[in-house]
Amino acid sequence: MTPELISALSTGTERLAAWSDLLDSINVFPVADGDTGRNLVLSLSPLRALPSDTILEDLLLSARGNSGNIAAGFFTGFLSSSPQEDMAHAVSTGRKKAFAAVPDPRKGTMLDIFDTLEEIARYPERIADKNCLLETLRDTVIATAEINPKLKKAMVVDSGALGMFIFFDAFFNALNGSREEMNHIAELFNNRLTISDDWKKEEGVSGSCIDFVVKVAGDNRQLTDELVRFDNSVVSIRHDDYVKIHLHADSSKELRSSISKLGAVVQWSEDDLGEQAKNFAVASKPALHILTDAAGSVTRNDAARLGFTLLDSYITLGRLDMPETCLEPSKLYSAMRNGIKATTAQASVFERHQHYEKVLGLYGRALYLCVGSAFTGNFKVATDWKASHDPENRLTIMDTGAASGRLGLIILSVARFSLEAASPEEVLEFAGRAVTLSEEYVFIDKLQYLVAGGRVSKTSGFFADLLNMKPVVSPQPEGVKKLGVVRNRKDQVAFALKRLEELLKDKNGIIMLEYSDNRSFLDEEIKPLLQKKFKGSEIFLQPLSLTSGTHMGPGTWALAVMPYTAGLKINPEG
Repeated sequence: MTPELISALSTGTERLAAWSDLLDSINVFPVADGDTGRNLVLSLSPLRALPSDTILEDLLLSARGNSGNIAAGFFTGFLSSSPQEDMAHAVSTGRKKAFAAVPDPRKGTMLDIFDTLEEIARYPERIADKNCLLETLRDTVIATAEINPKLKKAMVVDSGALGMFIFFDAFFNALNGSREEMNHIAELFNNRLTISDDWKKEEGVSGSCIDFVVKVAGDNRQLTDELVRFDNSVVSIRHDDYVKIHLHADSSKELRSSISKLGAVVQWSEDDLGEQAKNFAVASKPALHILTDAAGSVTRNDAARLGFTLLDSYITLGRLDMPETCLEPSKLYSAMRNGIKATTAQASVFERHQHYEKVLGLYGRALYLCVGSAFTGNFKVATDWKASHDPENRLTIMDTGAASGRLGLIILSVARFSLEAASPEEVLEFAGRAVTLSEEYVFIDKLQYLVAGGRVSKTSGFFADLLNMKPVVSPQPEGVKKLGVVRNRKDQVAFALKRLEELLKDKNGIIMLEYSDNRSFLDEEIKPLLQKKFKGSEIFLQPLSLTSGTHMGPGTWALAVMPYTAGLKINPEG
């Protein structure tokens, strides 16, 4: 595989990641469950880690959801056919794999992109003409809004087709030597990227959205016949003896039991389809759009619910390499406890630039609540981009000096305030108060994970764990500040209570409890205790950011707090 092809595949994947939340927001087909963007990012994440001898197997194992499995099918065919030598043959092979993955291929979906791409690829001069190629692909995406009845009613394009356009726009530009001359998505599809106010969700969606890999010797006809009992729209990909399946089923337990009799299940993941459909909603319109880093303890669901944009860092865990908000926390902490090395890395500068472009293109004006510059270079990357791309001063960049839960609490409060504010200026003023008044206390269980990441010396980590010493730290503008050391969980709780009493005094506030792999401890012990002592305060649980979790390890917990003098109850459940 040539360096040019590797770079083009990586560029396409990174651009897709930057726009994935938009894909989620318009995902009304086949079910309005808001996960197309996430699933495509998960499915194609192996393309960032090239070259790899296991790429075809990795695509099979990573594929998630209807769109993700079809896309993974395309790329397994595409990459197995030497695209650097014969692009037309590689595209044709990929298209066949994508179509073979579904029993009933439909028009008005991402499959149309592969049809169009195959037609163009037959003529080298058309593939070489970047503008003609992408204009034809754009027309294919726009047509989905008329062909597909569900999309026509919602007045949006197919999210999977748009995802593939975003990928191939970046891919072919990079293949031709440019990572900067991308088409502006908001301009190309500006009247088909927002769901109509008249659109109504389907009722009665239930069951589980399931992805699994099963090892089957010989042909898989018996497996196929069995799967039809559960779902007539099964998506499947085969590589050697492994078959990847995506389907919807009412009973995941019954399905797994049935499949286990036909082969060895080597991977299994599922989402609650009813819960996803229930939570899917047309985005609210805030007074000022918020852009922020996922290094704050916030989730993709928070971003969709409150209408803000998340910039991911990446987590590498064994052979996995994916945006932190796409990784299941239980998988991370279980792997770390089993000795698997986990590391973090910033998204590429290109991917970060794509986020800034996307936000200004879609929302016109925005506030970037940036993770503290003591922790990453994100603030400088953003200000450098703004200097050359934002002459109208539409993007306000605020160095919060925060990370982890303190940043998360700032984000949640400002985003909620922006939904009710009368003007962008009110949001900016409130954000300044939130940054000033918020605090966080992080309770680390074991130093071994900080040692593994090079943040604490092996000697100090060894003796601290040997003596059962548990540090208490707080992310501050100048970096992580050590607040003290305690010996056990009881002392951690006492430390937290003392600090809360000092900060809140006779006032109430918002208290955000952050968990790693210890949610039950916080939910059953700490939350009731705080509810009793701080009766007028708003207390809720939130997963610790996986950037922080990767550095600090399983067993870590934290709390972030903000007095109500900041001006708002954020009502995280509403």
